[in-house]
Order: sequence, then structure tokens, then C-alpha cells
Amino acid sequence: MLRVGIVGGTGYTGSELLRILARHPAVEVAVITSRTEAGIKVADLFAHLRGWLDLAFTEPDEGALAECDLVFFATPNGTAMKSAPGLLARGVRLIDLAADFRLADPALWETWYGMPHACPELLAEAVYGLPEIHREQVRTARLVANPGCYPTAVTLGFMPLLTAAAIDPTWLIADAKSGASGAGRKAETGILMAEIGESFKAYAVTGHRHSPEILQNLRHACADPRLSLTFVPHLVPMIRGIEATLYARLNDPSLDLEALFRRHYANEPFVDVMPMGSHPDTRSVRGANVCRIAAARQRGSDVVIVQSVIDNLVKGAAGQAVQNMNLMFGIPESAGLDALALLP
Repeated sequence: MLRVGIVGGTGYTGSELLRILARHPAVEVAVITSRTEAGIKVADLFAHLRGWLDLAFTEPDEGALAECDLVFFATPNGTAMKSAPGLLARGVRLIDLAADFRLADPALWETWYGMPHACPELLAEAVYGLPEIHREQVRTARLVANPGCYPTAVTLGFMPLLTAAAIDPTWLIADAKSGASGAGRKAETGILMAEIGESFKAYAVTGHRHSPEILQNLRHACADPRLSLTFVPHLVPMIRGIEATLYARLNDPSLDLEALFRRHYANEPFVDVMPMGSHPDTRSVRGANVCRIAAARQRGSDVVIVQSVIDNLVKGAAGQAVQNMNLMFGIPESAGLDALALLP
């Protein structure tokens, strides 16, 4: 059995990791840390895990974590980079669910996250863990940067079009909406139900920290220096889910969009390309490690409209992290990730 540890197991992504790993056929959760909940049984904090995990939260301890084969960091930005060098030196492989290793440029990291990078020497080694792009690199990685939720939905939606040079890279628009769990498990006025219920708003319209991550991904498929993205996120009054409506101008309006997307994702177990005219909704992926996509063109227009939906806590976080773990250790990629979406 693969021994794994989780640093920061009390947030939404940490609890989602526990939910998935508790049923994983090849994994034993050996250590789970929390500075605030040390000594408390996991099942006492998360009642849905009663009978599945007989484990208590402990204070972070490098010695205990070093006995694991893999450690997940489900911590705030800026935490994993402080511990990564020591654990890697002791032979532990790491997956960071925060943003510490997503951006290759340390200056760009400091600009967007407001702190200097603690171990910039590891950025060149870190593999960006979007399997649909970097599957082979993930297999051999010691350090994986798990993608952000918005970047996952937006990248998977644009990638087939950019790879095929089917769109104008200078005019890309991502209009994305997220449920409140994307902000994390914390007491903050702006995400209280009484604040967001029966309401809908954009935020970070002058620049969101996921923008450089998305651009870095898109440049993997398109080297045109003119590539430009307008990305606007929105907060909607739901718990889980991201819907990204993406716009681009087609070079050839007669292109068979459904065929293009089906070819591109033909061998991807966690991307579902829907028929033309479909409208994927977030509830169809709730609890599942799936990105559901549909592409369309309005009559008489050269603009392609891509709808991309994921569960921000699963394919946008914990599920994708487990997918990466499976690849890193030669486990079947879909192991532990066969849960169907929850309806209604």
C-alpha cells in the first residue's frame, strides 16, 4: 500500500482528499496534520468519514511526513515551498494543491502572490500537474504543482482550438463562474450565505492571480507572442462547481468543432466532450473528477463558444491531485476516481 500524508487536512480540499483516498484501493492515509485541530479525530470533525478513517490530526512533523511515500499539501499559498526542500531531500514525493510551484518565473510569483519564493531553485523541476498536457512528465516527477480550478476549466476548453491553430490567439475571452467553496473554508464576510445568496457578481476584474497560470498553460499550445486573454471570474451562490464560458474567433468558421474536440480528447478518461448544441451544467460533474465540455458557433458568426464545467474541489483540486498521484506511482489513472456525479 502507498503511504500518504496530508498537510493541512481541515480545509475543503483536504477533506475532499480524505473522502477520495478513504476508498482508494492502493492507499493508506498515514499522517494528516493540522496546527489548529491536532489531537482531534478526523471523523469527529468530518462526520461523513465515520467508519472510513481511524486517524487523528497531528502537529506538522517532518520526521513523520518523511516516512510517507507521498505528501499532499492542502495548505494556503506560501506554505508548501517552506517544507518542500527538506522532504524532497528525504526521498518523499510531493503534490502541492496550492500555487507555490505553478508559475515557472519566481518574479511573476512574487508579483501575484505578494511574497518572495522560498525555493526558486525547485521551480524548474516542478511539473505542472494537468495530465491532459503533461501526463508523461507527471509519471516521473518528484514535485507536482496541482493546477488551479479556474485554470483547469479554461485550459481544457481552449487547448484543442489552440493546438489545432483554429483560432485567433490575440482575442481570447474567459467568462468564468465559481461556487463559494473556491474561496476556501474560512469565516469571511464576503462569502457568507447572507452575502452571496440571491446575488451574482464579478470580482478581481482588474487582474486575477490565476491569469498568469492560464496564460502559461495556453502558451504551451501556442507560441505566438501576441497571445492575449481576458479573464473575468464571478462568484455565484452555490457551494461547488465552475462554469467557464470561453470565446474565440475561428480562422475557419466551417470547422467541425465537435470532431476537433473529440479527436483531441479521444484518450482522456476524465474529459467528456458533449454533442453540438449541448449545455453542460455544474451539477452534472458535482463530486466527479470530470471536465465536461461542449463547443458551438452561433449562426452567422465566426466566434466559437466553449462551455467547460468542473467540480472545483475534484477535477479542480483533490481529484486531479489523486489522478496525478496515480500516474506518479504507476497506479491505474482512474483508481479511486470512479465516483459518479451527484444528482439532484
